This record gives sequence, structure tokens and C-alpha cells, in this order.
Amino acid sequence: MFDRYQRLAEAALHDEAPSDDDLGWILEGGDVALLPLLHAAFVPREKHWGRAVQVHVLNNVQNGLCPEDCGYCSQSSRSEAKIRQYPLKSDDEIMAEAAAAAEAGASRYCMVMSARGPSIATTQKLADLVRKVKSAHPIEVCLSVGLLGDEHAKILADAGLDRLNHNLNTSEERYGEICSTHTFQDRVDTIAAAQRHGIGACSGLIVGMGESSAEIVEVARRLRALEVPSIPVNFLIPIEGNPLLSDGSLTPEHCLRVLALMRLVNPRAEVRVAGGREGHLRSLGPLCLYPANSLFVDGYLTTRGDDEAETLRMIRDAGFEIQGNAEWAERLADPAAAAAEDGFRLRGGDGEILKPEISRPEGRGLDR
Repeated sequence: MFDRYQRLAEAALHDEAPSDDDLGWILEGGDVALLPLLHAAFVPREKHWGRAVQVHVLNNVQNGLCPEDCGYCSQSSRSEAKIRQYPLKSDDEIMAEAAAAAEAGASRYCMVMSARGPSIATTQKLADLVRKVKSAHPIEVCLSVGLLGDEHAKILADAGLDRLNHNLNTSEERYGEICSTHTFQDRVDTIAAAQRHGIGACSGLIVGMGESSAEIVEVARRLRALEVPSIPVNFLIPIEGNPLLSDGSLTPEHCLRVLALMRLVNPRAEVRVAGGREGHLRSLGPLCLYPANSLFVDGYLTTRGDDEAETLRMIRDAGFEIQGNAEWAERLADPAAAAAEDGFRLRGGDGEILKPEISRPEGRGLDR
């Protein structure tokens, strides 16, 4: 039995993707032992990334007001989730949040705008923000702003944008079931536009929307074919008011199997544990670091996450190393700052899932 795990690890070391039979077994095999599977995924992870863990911070620079009807999203046109809508934040607000991300140790600051896609004028404004952030902090910048074409991509590339996020989310066959206002091919075309202009692509999926194991495999293989260097794996967060809630598949073990599969199919990629990490992995959260080498800290778009102190402590306690930015590393050279960083800070709140600054005053957050 253990020979099979060894073969998976050796194949990944040689950049060979597992067979369809092996991938089906990883997700559905009743005889799969979780720890040997995670070790097999850790072998290529360690080869390409060592024990380093990158931390990323998301900033929702525009909330709600989106014409798209993506069923998983609380900002979509058909969601009834209790969120506060607001237009694009001011430059001062965005820069303050970039500074906070750098201070939290983030290696990448991700600005997200709810929209079908930006106009050329908005793209130029975003490009200016990219320049400002990169000149102020030693941190990479990622944008997630919807559908883009070549003209948009060139403006952002000229500004020095490091990554453009646009997730495939699910298989091509299932895509029409979760969204009708744009297509799977529209997303592939956006990724291609970014790549043509030298912007690194960040694209992944959302698990827990009723997809089959074969569809998870299809997305993993598509990301490999697109040579996507950064792959976020999201686990659907059941937000009341959204058309799509949990399909019941997201046990901690299933989530870890998906992460292991993504690493073995894409051995050189930055595999990121994204939305839903805390609520779905629960007490097995630290095990995600064996297949994955990056994660988000301090929340997602409209939902809470573990704050940076809890997340950084989890990384250290599991025996991994935080790959923070240079500004953060310099601050930690001060013994007093390093001691404070190791301090434990409990997150407040009463189990709410919606971010308090985003939920409506009359609305209550949702239990996990």
C-alpha cells in the first residue's frame, strides 16, 4: 500500500501528473491513509518551497454593487446576504490597509474589486495604486478585478503588477450552473491576457458546490495546462442569503485530500489555502501546510478569518517558517517586537462569520 504513496511523490518530483486512476483514488479511495497522502504531497512541496509559508492579506477595495450573478458570492446581484455595499475606497484607505498588510508580515497584498471588470479609466487608477503600494512597501501586489482584456493587462503590467487573480472556480461543464452572466471561457481568456503581458496568473477553484471528484480533477489539470503559478483553493463558506450553500462534502479530510491532489498535479505551484480554511479544516488546520505553502490571514472578502497572530503561531507551532516581507522581518529584528509577535491574541466576537465592518448594522453574523 505504501508503495502507491511513494510512487505519487516520486512522480511529482519529476513533474509528472498522477494518472486519472490515482487522482480518483486520492479523492474517493476508502483505503487512503491521510497522513501518508499528506507526506507524499509534502515531498514536492518541500523540494520547491522548503518549509516556507507565504502569508497574503486581502483588501476588499469595493464591496457589493456587482452585476454578475455568481451563486457562491455574497456580493453578487442575486445574493441576499447582509453586507454593506460601498464604491471604490479612497487612495488613503487603500494605502493604510496596504501598510497594515505589510506590518502583518504579508508577502503579497491582494486588492479585490467587485465588478464585471474595470473600465480603462478605473484600470489606470488601479495601476497608480499598484505603483504607490510597491513604492511604499517591499510587498508584492495582486489584483482581483473581474474580466480583463489586453489593453487593461498592458496598463497593469506597465505599473508593475505582480499577479492577477481570476479563479476558474469549477469545471467548464458545471460553470453555467453557478453563473450565467459570463462564461468559463471568459475566465480563461482573462488569465491568458495577463500572461501575454507578463503578469503572473493566480487562479484556483471553490470546492463544495456540488462538483464531482472528476470535476475537481479536471480543474486541477486545466490549471496545470495553463501553467498557473499560484493556485488558491477555496472551500465554500455557507453565507445565508447566497444561492449556493454547502453541499455537505467539506469534511476536514476531504479538504486535505483536495489540497494534496492539487499539489501532486501542480508540484511547482504556490498552492494556497484560501476561503473557508478555518471553518472547514477546524482542528486539522495545521495539516494543510504539508501540501500548501501559502494562506490568507485576517479574513477574506466579506467573512472573518483567524487573525494574523493566531495564524502565524499555527505556522510556527507546526514547524514551518513564515516567509514575510522585508519590512516585517526588519521589525522583528527588534527583540521587543519579536516577543510581541509571539504573543497570543484571542479573536473577539461571538462566532460571527460576516466581518463586522461589512455587515449591516441591523444584521447579525452567521454561525459557522
